[in-house]
Amino acid sequence: MPDLLHISASPRGENSQSLRLAATFLDTYRTIHPGAEIDEWDLWDGSLPAFGPAAARAKMTVFGGGTPQGEEAEAWHAATEAFARFDAADRILFSVPMWNSGVPYVLKQFVDVVSQPGLIFGIDPATGYQHLLAGRGKRAAVIYTSAVWGPGVGPEFGADFQAPFFTGWLNWTGIDDVAEIRFHPTLTGDAAEVSRVAHETARDVAKAF
Repeated sequence: MPDLLHISASPRGENSQSLRLAATFLDTYRTIHPGAEIDEWDLWDGSLPAFGPAAARAKMTVFGGGTPQGEEAEAWHAATEAFARFDAADRILFSVPMWNSGVPYVLKQFVDVVSQPGLIFGIDPATGYQHLLAGRGKRAAVIYTSAVWGPGVGPEFGADFQAPFFTGWLNWTGIDDVAEIRFHPTLTGDAAEVSRVAHETARDVAKAF
C-alpha cells in the first residue's frame, strides 16, 4: 500500500507547470517522510481503461443488483482495478492543468472510471447519495494551474470550471480534507512571483501532509 499516490493529468512533462509544482511537493514530502512509498500514476500512460458501452452496461447491471457477465465483466473488472489503485493510498496528490476553462479530458475519464456504485457512492431513495470514502481519513492536495484565466480577471479571459468541478467531485466521494496549490500568472501578471508563492505553498502543504 503506497503512502502517497500522485495522479498526473498533464501530458507536458518537464514543460508542465503543474508537474514542476508536483516535483517540489514530492521532494518536500520525501524529506519529511524518508522511505515513503509513492505511486506515480500518469493518466496519459495508457493504463487508464476506457469507459465505453460495455462498462456503462456493467454499471447499470450493478445498479440493478446483478453481476456483469462477458465483456461487461471484463469492463467492470478494469474499472474496479483502477478504483483499487486510487483507493490504496490515504494521501493523494493531483496535478491538474486548466484546459478550455475545465480539466483535461483524461481526468474526466478517470472520474468516470472510478466513480462506481458500491465503491465511491451509494444511493438512498430518501436521503440521496452516500459518500463511501467519507470517514476514512483520506486527504487530497490538488495543484491547479492556468495560463490565461486567473482570479479577478474578466470573463473575456475565461472562467473557472476546473476547481469547482474537481474539488466538488472529491467532496462528493467523501474526501473533504482538500488542500489547493494554485498557479495562475495570467497574461499580464508577475509570473516569477506567482511561481515563487506557488512553490512555497507546495512545500508548506507537503510538510503538513
